[in-house]
Amino acid sequence: MSLRHTVAGLAFLPLLALPTTAQAATHPHFTPSHESPHQGVFDLQAHRGGLGLTTEESLEGFGKALRLGVSTLELDTQITRDHKVVVNHDRQISAQKCKDTAPLTPGDPQFPYVGKYIKDLSLAQIRTMDCGFQQLPGYPEQEQIKGFRMIELKDVLDLVKRYKAKQVKLNIETKVEAGAPEQTAPREVFVRRVYEEIHRSGIEKQVTIQSFDWGALKAMHELAPKYPLVALTNYDFLQVGKPGASPWLGGIDADDYDGDFVKAAATVPGVTALSPNYGFPQNGTVADPGFRFYPDRKMVADAHRRGLKVIPWTCDDPATIEALMDMGIDGIITDYPNRVRDIMEDRGMRLPRAYPAPRH
Repeated sequence: MSLRHTVAGLAFLPLLALPTTAQAATHPHFTPSHESPHQGVFDLQAHRGGLGLTTEESLEGFGKALRLGVSTLELDTQITRDHKVVVNHDRQISAQKCKDTAPLTPGDPQFPYVGKYIKDLSLAQIRTMDCGFQQLPGYPEQEQIKGFRMIELKDVLDLVKRYKAKQVKLNIETKVEAGAPEQTAPREVFVRRVYEEIHRSGIEKQVTIQSFDWGALKAMHELAPKYPLVALTNYDFLQVGKPGASPWLGGIDADDYDGDFVKAAATVPGVTALSPNYGFPQNGTVADPGFRFYPDRKMVADAHRRGLKVIPWTCDDPATIEALMDMGIDGIITDYPNRVRDIMEDRGMRLPRAYPAPRH
């Protein structure tokens, strides 16, 4: 879930009650004073299927996560020109992840496809690209799925059904680019097509919907009022102290709620969980000088008083994950679900069920 944007709102961070690294690190196994809405059940979410272990958002990766044992598969969606729902983080085809092979038809004026927006390409064009041509730089443990072709949302839903993984959730992100709406499918089309694929799957009760675009969450609530929703933020998108409402908040002005993420997100109908980035800098750790958490005990307690869970993204460092656990978070989105399982086991926490591969 790493964003393409840098955190530009750090000037406002003194407004936040952020614990110091030392405070977070010197209270092992901290027991929160306010109980989690689901005390004892920690939500281990495999980010993009666990991209630290396998080519991201591949069926092989999602299957490996199910066999390892996670509580949730986290994934992203985009909408193609022909309104297919594909599973991909990037609105624009990344040259780091995909390479062209050949045009779909001779002389296709849109070729090469790498660098194009997914909304401008058909599914058939997209599936000509090899999105497993290399191991993602910075992830040396990642199993490379050579020749990988981008998959559809229905493929992941079908995979979960084949595994009979009835205890596993799918946390599906609608990646509407609210800050540059011309770069993704229109919000109404985006949300409707994701809803239709989920509804058709027959496993709607296993799905949560997350988005940085709270307008998309509101639109999904209109279509499916029973779907649990997750409000994402990277703090910057709240636009605290800036005039008017942020385009990311669906008409909400965070300043009307004292710039408080919990207060603002709690007003979105259907929201059951909050998902902030775990700290600043975005990929930092508790061992780094100047690192600061975004969630803190106050945020967690305020959320829990409202019956909301707090599930930060996307943390891979074990010591940092443990410090977050000590704050009383309800789950974590991670590229390395194996690391989090090890921590959970060491702490005597209940482990998610591991599902065997289905027999063919």
